Amino acid sequence: MELKDKVAIVTGGNGGLGRRIAAALARAGVHVAVGYGSNRESAAEVAQGLADLGVKAEAFGCDLQHSEQIAGIARDVEAHFGRIDILVNDAAFNKAIAFQDLDALDLEIWNKILTTNLTAPMLLIKAVAPAMRRQGGGRIVNITSVAGFQPQGSSIAYAVSKAGLNHLTKCMAVALAPDILVNGVAPGLMEGTRMTERLTAEHVKRATANSLLGKAASKEDIAAQVVVMCQTDTMTGQTAVIDAGRVFH
Repeated sequence: MELKDKVAIVTGGNGGLGRRIAAALARAGVHVAVGYGSNRESAAEVAQGLADLGVKAEAFGCDLQHSEQIAGIARDVEAHFGRIDILVNDAAFNKAIAFQDLDALDLEIWNKILTTNLTAPMLLIKAVAPAMRRQGGGRIVNITSVAGFQPQGSSIAYAVSKAGLNHLTKCMAVALAPDILVNGVAPGLMEGTRMTERLTAEHVKRATANSLLGKAASKEDIAAQVVVMCQTDTMTGQTAVIDAGRVFH
C-alpha cells in the first residue's frame, strides 16, 4: 500500500515506542492520530513534532477501559481526517507480578491488563474496519510481545493477554481478508519505555543477558517493521519477533 497521505491511528502514541512508530509513519508521508490515555500534553507534543515533519497530526484521547471511548476515537479521527487507513494497537498495560505470587494476581489487575491489552485492540479493530472497507482496504498492526509465545514476562496476566493478541492477529486476518491486512510485531525487552519502567531491575537484567545479541530490542527496528507491514500487499496473519535473539517461534 502506498503510504503517502494515508491516515493512521497509533494508540499509546505518546509512549516510548508509540512515538517512534508515529514518527516512522510520518516520515513515510502518513498523517497521524496520536492516541493517548491521560497525558494530553505529551501527546500534543508528539503531534507537533510530527507536524514538523510535514504531515497532519492531532492528539486524540481514549481511555481503553471504556468501550464507548474506543468507538468514539474511530468516529473522531475519521471526522477530522476524512479517512482511516492504518491502525497500530500499541497501547498496553503491565504490572510486575512474579508467576509464583498468585495471591498478588487479583481480579482487578487481571481485568485491567486483559481489557487494555486484548479486549481494547479487538474493539478498535471492529471500530475502524468499516471505514477501511469503505475506502477499499487498510492495514492493522498489533504490538504484541514475546511473552505471548512462552510462559514468561512481567506477569501471568500480561503473558496471557499477549498470547491472546497474537491469536487475535491471525483471527482478524481471516475475518478481514482480502481488503484489510492484519499483522503483529512482538518485541522483547525494550529500554526507555513506560512498560519497562514497571519491571524489576532483575527482570530487565536477565532479559538482556539471555539474548543472543546481548542487548535490548531496538525501538527503531520495531517502528521500521510496522511501516513495512503497512506497505505490504502480500503478508497477513503474521507476527514478527524483534528481541535481539531470545525467542524463536
